[in-house]
Amino acid sequence: MGNVLILLFFSVTISISPSFGYDTLDPAGNITITWDFLSDNGDRTDVKVSIYNFQLFRHVERPGWRLGWAWKGDEVIWQMWGAEATEQGNCSRFKGKELPHCCEKEPVIIDLMPGAPYNMQVANCCKRGVLSSMIQDPSKFGSSFQMNYNKASTNDSSYIPENFTIGVPGYTCAEPVQVPPSKTTKDGRRWTQVLETWKVTCVYSQILSSPIPKCCVSLSAFYNSTIVPCPKCSCNCPELATGKCVRPGESPPLLQLPREENTLVEPQPLVMCSQHMCPIRVHWHVKQSYKEYWRIKITITNLNFVKNYSQWNLVMLHPNLRSINQVFSFNYQPLNTYGDTNDTGMFWGIQYYNDMLLASGDSVNVQTEMLLHKDPGNFTFKEGWAFPRKISFNGDECVMPSPDEYPRLPNTAHVAARSSCIFYVTMILLSMLI
Repeated sequence: MGNVLILLFFSVTISISPSFGYDTLDPAGNITITWDFLSDNGDRTDVKVSIYNFQLFRHVERPGWRLGWAWKGDEVIWQMWGAEATEQGNCSRFKGKELPHCCEKEPVIIDLMPGAPYNMQVANCCKRGVLSSMIQDPSKFGSSFQMNYNKASTNDSSYIPENFTIGVPGYTCAEPVQVPPSKTTKDGRRWTQVLETWKVTCVYSQILSSPIPKCCVSLSAFYNSTIVPCPKCSCNCPELATGKCVRPGESPPLLQLPREENTLVEPQPLVMCSQHMCPIRVHWHVKQSYKEYWRIKITITNLNFVKNYSQWNLVMLHPNLRSINQVFSFNYQPLNTYGDTNDTGMFWGIQYYNDMLLASGDSVNVQTEMLLHKDPGNFTFKEGWAFPRKISFNGDECVMPSPDEYPRLPNTAHVAARSSCIFYVTMILLSMLI
């Protein structure tokens, strides 16, 4: 019976872990695909497809989303606006002058680039597939396109595809579910609705995104000369990455640097050789202590030579964030996921100033400082309280040092005892000389 209870507890713990598709800091976060049937033209139908990022801090960055599905019959896409299929496929069965846009059984759709021809655009399109998080930029968390396709000739009920994918590592999509039809209005008086609406929900799993972490944390404090580095082998071990990292002072091979504007696949990391081998390092430094406040300095360093991190963000868990007084050079917003529990905050860059974390150049790192009020009865520098409990970069949890390695306050009792001992020995020696 005891073994059964242990196994049950382990299963429940696994099921609620952020690594398995549930994030305790964003429990309702997901990407939703909405499939709206606009009109039925006999053998063809017009649909509008929208992708919404309903996640508080996790976003879809370059190279962007790549929406895929599997047709149930012999459907083909005749026309598209606001997006395009990556492959036309075999359309040889069509003998007319006009050929379909895509004849693939499992098409892959990508967003158009900014500045696409006006006659190819629709509302909320052409963002390179990038979706902002809900907090960073609520105006850019969605993307839409329209298309015209023929119905399946073998089965009239096969009007909604299956096996949806979002094309971003870590996401798993459920099967389509029919919901009440979408409605729109121009003046708030009359509402119109589509014929049918189906929704697909996609959730993120860090362990599916990457089998290894993507960032790590180092720590330091003014009251201790020790700098606690990122744990060794946080993202990989140096001895296993021979020839796959760039040594300090060396230049990365130019042939491995992608043209980010055109690439459709995220390149494999090429990092600076280090004991942790992580693309991103976050450093937390306890800088100063005042009578009523204490100051923190946070530095984010990009050690990945083949990736620029746009719209980056940090999510931090620390009990003193409820009394944050001022943040310099970063945006900040608390994440009150569980009512009055205010111990988690989100930080991100200021637009056109430090919202881009470049792979090389002057912006290889970004940093900020913040002032926090010393809460009576709660604040202390002892036992590592001044350091965060958890840090995530772009929604992926970073590897933290072990708590027993955190910088500690000097042992004042030991120092006082040693000083007292020296004082008494000195007095004895002086008395012997008199």
